[in-house]
Amino acid sequence: MNGKVLVAYGSTNGSTAEIADHVGEVLAKEGLDVDVRPASDVADLASYDAVVLGGALYGGRWQRDARRFARRHRKALAERPVWLFSSGPLDPSASERNIPPAPGVRRVMYHVDPRGHVTFGGRLEGDVKGRIARMIVTSGRGGDFRDFERIGTWAAMVARDLQATEG
Repeated sequence: MNGKVLVAYGSTNGSTAEIADHVGEVLAKEGLDVDVRPASDVADLASYDAVVLGGALYGGRWQRDARRFARRHRKALAERPVWLFSSGPLDPSASERNIPPAPGVRRVMYHVDPRGHVTFGGRLEGDVKGRIARMIVTSGRGGDFRDFERIGTWAAMVARDLQATEG
């Protein structure tokens, strides 16, 4: 693919932003032209030929900026290849089995017909935003459950899929 790929994300405490950065790094290593940006900073998709959109999961809901991005750009997303990812389980479950998309993500999938969706483990530790997030961390139920090897493998698959559609 000769065009540009946008990796947009909705992240409250930074974990999903780090996942998006890693996805962007892998796509770039695979030879793609990539922009990684917060979903709230993207005004239009005219300069992008493909989109990877990720959002953190909080209480089973996709992060607000990811939801708003999908709603605002619904028509443009439906016209180009799209992949979605979620991050959030604070346990190893995302690395052990395929976790189905949350209801809000399923609604986005219905409207944009993505080529795929995956859920990665999340991270919640340190000084976090939100009362419930702080309660999780102080109770000892937080931690870092991201699997960057799995994230990289998924991103490489996205790159191969994009490059295959080129020819």
